[in-house]
Amino acid sequence: MTALITTPKLMYIGGGSLNELADCMAKLDVHKPLIITDPFMAQSGKIDDVTAVLDKAGLNHCVFSDTVPEPTTDVIEAGVALLGEGDFDCLVAFGGGSPIDTAKAINILAAGGGVMRDYKVPAQPNMPVLPLVAIPTTAGTGSEVTKVTVITDTLTDEKMLIMGLACLPDAAIVDYTLTFSVPRRTTADTGIDSITHAVEAYVSKKASPYTDAVALSAMSLLYKNIRTACAEPDNAAAREQMMLGANQAGTAFSNASVCLVHGMSRPVGAAFHVPHGLSNAMLLPAVTRFSAPSALARYATCARAMGIAGDNEGDQFAVSKLVDALDALNAELDVPSPAEFGINKDDWFNAIPTMAEQAIASGSPANNPRDASADEIAALYEEIWT
Repeated sequence: MTALITTPKLMYIGGGSLNELADCMAKLDVHKPLIITDPFMAQSGKIDDVTAVLDKAGLNHCVFSDTVPEPTTDVIEAGVALLGEGDFDCLVAFGGGSPIDTAKAINILAAGGGVMRDYKVPAQPNMPVLPLVAIPTTAGTGSEVTKVTVITDTLTDEKMLIMGLACLPDAAIVDYTLTFSVPRRTTADTGIDSITHAVEAYVSKKASPYTDAVALSAMSLLYKNIRTACAEPDNAAAREQMMLGANQAGTAFSNASVCLVHGMSRPVGAAFHVPHGLSNAMLLPAVTRFSAPSALARYATCARAMGIAGDNEGDQFAVSKLVDALDALNAELDVPSPAEFGINKDDWFNAIPTMAEQAIASGSPANNPRDASADEIAALYEEIWT
């Protein structure tokens, strides 16, 4: 088996690495970025951390801050219009997964034209695009190292999976000090999102020895530090380990693909505007219970990597402890059910057939160790209601 592995050309990792942005751009031979961020980063002044580095280096720049938590085609088109108005030679994405995903999509649409849905899976946008520097401010999506973006079609409410080399950032600056101000809810949701990335990469049918090693390391870092990062937001050691784990999990799933959790999660976000990390958290225990019988040894290894089960415990017992631990983690971090999130019961159950259809169409469930029919996916949506 030959595994194809893709990563950014450059990665600056460590506290204070944001200060290397100008050096990073020099190595990429670019000089005028369009900065993609979100309204909070712009209004709170956090974007000044980025612009100060550029100003010190004498680099001109412009800021696009009209991104939304779940990127839409309308926002992408607005960003493409602004990009076309200037002589920008690169993009800098600063924020959580949404600004980074938005920057990826703006890059693709500006280079290829047409409309965003032209590029959704099974299309593979691999065309040349402007260099992209991704600077994550949450320990969650791993988008700074992935060849994936997810964009909601404003016309259809479909969450479109877009995957290709044009999505892969040229450089990533992974500075854990940027996460100190991230609130508990976001820390929890993005943290469980990263755990999901690592677990799904490890049990995926497309897993390889390389992604296995990275995924197991990520699981260990994330699971052992997520509670501390939530309870003690200024704990530098926990924040650093979470950032490293999220980065590794992103590398793992970008190269091994995600599975059923993500396939089911995207329609929930599109239909009910549940943040992506939170919808993954809602689904992870139930989907693990469903999938584990088809990959018992793999899930047991996940349990051992996270410190949930010991090396001397059998696979069945280890997996049982894993599912219980995932349930307990959700409870401890106050992950709501769809009902507790405030979704109307009739709306949820009426949407299940469409969500199941969209989940299968995304392609992600095909990587799952256990095949899932539309009826089985529908049953899982019903199971997680409460």
